Amino acid sequence: MAKVLIIEDDPEIINLLEIHLRDLSCEVVKSMDGGEGLHLAQTENPDLIILDIALPTLDGIEVCRKIRMTQTTPIMMLTAKSEEIDRVLGLEMGADDYITKPFSVREFIARVKAIFRRTKLIRESISNGTAILTFDNLMLDVEKRKVEVAGERIELSPKEFELLTLMASHPGKSYSRSDLLKLIWGYDFEGYEHTVNSHINRLRAKIELDMAKPKFILTTWGVGYKFNEEL
Repeated sequence: MAKVLIIEDDPEIINLLEIHLRDLSCEVVKSMDGGEGLHLAQTENPDLIILDIALPTLDGIEVCRKIRMTQTTPIMMLTAKSEEIDRVLGLEMGADDYITKPFSVREFIARVKAIFRRTKLIRESISNGTAILTFDNLMLDVEKRKVEVAGERIELSPKEFELLTLMASHPGKSYSRSDLLKLIWGYDFEGYEHTVNSHINRLRAKIELDMAKPKFILTTWGVGYKFNEEL
């Protein structure tokens, strides 16, 4: 059973999240205070932290920063539309995902499932002895979420990192855009394939020497994408 820590000061939102997390068979721990939430994050060993930005005692950005000093627990930030700058800061501090209030329950559940799938993938990679993947001049440390190309640290967004981890863990396996939407974003419906294309393009721009002739992320014509198995 996955344990989810909710740090949010709106009791109605807490109740809504708790209902749907329990439907996913999650154990739920709650706090309405940033300072207390930070303490629970450090002592309860949650599998996912849902973190609001506007909190008493300690705001969500600071809570996220302090958690990331010692923990790699996935963090989903809750933001209001007027808090775009805070959202960007949260992602820079190490949040894995964000969702804007008001949000749809369907989208929330999809994102939680996607985070759990990614966490499972990382754990399987570690247990299989593949926590550090090396392909030519590309190094991927799955556990530390660290990527280097030719010895230089490359900063990837959470979704870019998840795409790379998934494909690099299964070289030669082709994934359709629909497959990647479901596995990484949790979206089990059509119409968002452009999201995959744009993230693949940004990922290639960061790790490939020549975008016109990619070495790592290859296009499988008529299917989607795969990681080069010949490296």
